[in-house]
Amino acid sequence: MLRTRLVSLIGRGVAGVSRWRGGHGSALPGLVVEKLHPHFLHEILSELPLGCAVVTGTNGKTTTTKMVTELLQAAGLRVFTNPSGSNFTRGVVSAALPLLRGGRLPADVAVVELDEAYAVHFVREIAPRYCLLLNVLRDQLDRFGEIDTTARYLQSVAGAATDAVVLNADDPRVAAMASLARPSARVSWFGLDPSLRGQFPTDEELHEEDAAASVGPGEALTRPLVGANGGDQVTLAALDGQRATYLVDGTRYDATLQLYGPHNALNAASALALTRAILGDRFDASSHVTRLNQVTAAFGRGEIWHLGERSLRLTLVKNPSGFRLALAGTDPSAPTLIAINDHSADGRDISWLWDVDFSAVAPCPSVATTGIRAADMALRLEYAGIPVASVEPDLTAALSRFLQETRSGPLQIFSSYTAMLKLRASLKELAAGSGVTA
Repeated sequence: MLRTRLVSLIGRGVAGVSRWRGGHGSALPGLVVEKLHPHFLHEILSELPLGCAVVTGTNGKTTTTKMVTELLQAAGLRVFTNPSGSNFTRGVVSAALPLLRGGRLPADVAVVELDEAYAVHFVREIAPRYCLLLNVLRDQLDRFGEIDTTARYLQSVAGAATDAVVLNADDPRVAAMASLARPSARVSWFGLDPSLRGQFPTDEELHEEDAAASVGPGEALTRPLVGANGGDQVTLAALDGQRATYLVDGTRYDATLQLYGPHNALNAASALALTRAILGDRFDASSHVTRLNQVTAAFGRGEIWHLGERSLRLTLVKNPSGFRLALAGTDPSAPTLIAINDHSADGRDISWLWDVDFSAVAPCPSVATTGIRAADMALRLEYAGIPVASVEPDLTAALSRFLQETRSGPLQIFSSYTAMLKLRASLKELAAGSGVTA
């Protein structure tokens, strides 16, 4: 424990220097601590009374982790989490450093989102008590390779959880992982009413040419039947805009979500399922569904910024399925900016943009592009028959022009990860100088 205290002090010093030099201080302190004390996370998380819950999958990690955290806090638990979306192990360490007291975390449970690949390293060091596996979709193929590689990462997590494994009943690759759960781990589910499945296509349904692919030897990629897998089930039963209905133990509960897009209504079902797995008999479906009404968007995931008489929604997009679901909530009256970078955190290969149906933005009064790959994005829109108002690679200049051209009403930005960070920082600067609020 003495070593943990000393290393945590060093890490906090690194974070302070990083912030003083203008950095965010989110990953570097964790990297330093991991080098000095490879078992640091194990020591601080293994002492928590309810242990650790891991949230991973291709889409929805950050928002779902935020929802689970707030639901558990509403139940009176002290929750440690990594709220910045820095989902490598070093990001988890960095989030813990400023909270430590005498080398210990003042928390009852940890709820951490993890990058699919880094989750494998995490669970080798720390066996989580609970895990939530959201989905397996094509994302950053230049980094992950084929989609089945991503599935294998999640399989490692499913096999590591000791108490509960929560699975997506409508993702065939995830549902197949029920057989990998330990005998001690209860398997439970979240999923969709069949009437809603057309809004949430599987990866194969987005890529019909691959529909004959298989999960594994002899396993056809067909949707499991919701409720047919045994164990507890939370179902998104109905969806009308922001109004969602959830089915828990045969009882329907209504919510009016502040979160944007149909994908977040499904994320909320997964959050309820994991919360139930952690709380057990303390879970109260009525109060927890009601609490969902108060959850606001996570960092850059549909955040609303108020700029005088304008409102701007900033939404992260990073793969075909996520972009498709984000576009499902497009405001056709809103001028639109699409920002695409190709740094390593975004994925170098942007050919996935050609798998996205952009018809939802066709009615928008104007559509502009920005980022390193602004010209590529503009070309994609032109092929879709959508006129492009401007192509400006410089994010700051594009945002300034975008804001100047509209003085009232809604605005919307769809952005890849690193472009989102830059645009969000610019919006924060505006907030500091002119009263803009998020």
